[in-house]
Amino acid sequence: MSAEEQEQPQLDAARPPKVKGKHKKDKPWDHEGIDHWTVPTFTKEDNPAGILEESSFAVLFPKYREKYLREVWPAVTRSLKEVGIGCELNLVEGSMTVKTTRKTFDPFVIIKARDLLKLLARSVPAQQALKILADDVQCDVIKIGGIIRNKEKFVKRRQRLLGPNGATLKALELLTNCYVLVQGNTVSAMGSYQGIKQVRRVVEDCIKNVHPIYHIKTLMIKRELAKDPNLATENWDRFLPKFQKKNVKRKKAPIVKKPEYTPFPPPQQPSKVDLQLESGEYFLSQSQKAARKAADQQEQQRQRVQDKQQERLKAFVPPQEQEPSTSSKPANEADSGLEALTLSLKKQSKSGKKRDILPANEFMIPEAQGKAQPTDEHRKKKKRI
Repeated sequence: MSAEEQEQPQLDAARPPKVKGKHKKDKPWDHEGIDHWTVPTFTKEDNPAGILEESSFAVLFPKYREKYLREVWPAVTRSLKEVGIGCELNLVEGSMTVKTTRKTFDPFVIIKARDLLKLLARSVPAQQALKILADDVQCDVIKIGGIIRNKEKFVKRRQRLLGPNGATLKALELLTNCYVLVQGNTVSAMGSYQGIKQVRRVVEDCIKNVHPIYHIKTLMIKRELAKDPNLATENWDRFLPKFQKKNVKRKKAPIVKKPEYTPFPPPQQPSKVDLQLESGEYFLSQSQKAARKAADQQEQQRQRVQDKQQERLKAFVPPQEQEPSTSSKPANEADSGLEALTLSLKKQSKSGKKRDILPANEFMIPEAQGKAQPTDEHRKKKKRI
């Protein structure tokens, strides 16, 4: 063994043992009473000096939103002025701009103002869009136009997201506590981070041909499970439904055989003038054409009247009767069966056998039989008297 290998165990023994979590020390500013999930409100006292640099964002809007934005822009200006944000509406370029001012104290409010412009451009009402300025409200604009290429399938699946009379979209809003608006190639959502995440998943899966009712069922079950405090630390997979994809057999498109390729073009079809030249109608005058047309109409009318008369006369034509057969054999099997039945009935009448006729009481229940018997006896007594 070399000298280095002999010294290695001695060095390992000299090292102090590793202590897990030795760097974890008590923090005086952090204790169990603090809720780390709450979002503290940002006031002017937190940043009295304001912002040094100016920040601005510009968002374009479609032409059909111009009239509405003109009407609501004074209300938008007042709301942004309260948080120290300046705004501008440019109708020539079709854009909306927000920027910070000297009175701006919250550095994140400019991002909220940018989201406000995005929502206004995507047809969200101003009264609803102004709620984005609150700290506990976030937004997400989901682009759904590029997920699928086929326009017809896209329209059908977008309508599937809305549901009949907007019922599916309303159920999604109630379960996620979010505001959802479908407009064109985008879906705008407003709410908490958790709710927006659920809305994005449902919307994208719906455009990818996964029906939203499956997600709605899962969200309803999760909502009921969240009410039980005993299940807070358990896994919910055993309660949630598991949907499997089914391969539905579709009708195969008929195979259309392509015609054989020929370098020569197809023969030219005769035009209307060519047909008139062949029939001689081209050389007739206007009065002759009108007379010819009237004669054709009269001929067609006469043919229609004649056809109707023939249909009416068909009702008066007597049906063909079968001639009586001279042979002793019956005409068909039905006649032979009828003759056999008559012969058997004649034999029974000659022999004098009569069928046993059951009394009517045999077909009654016991209670009805007891009620029916006294009435028969009473009638017999009356006849004897």
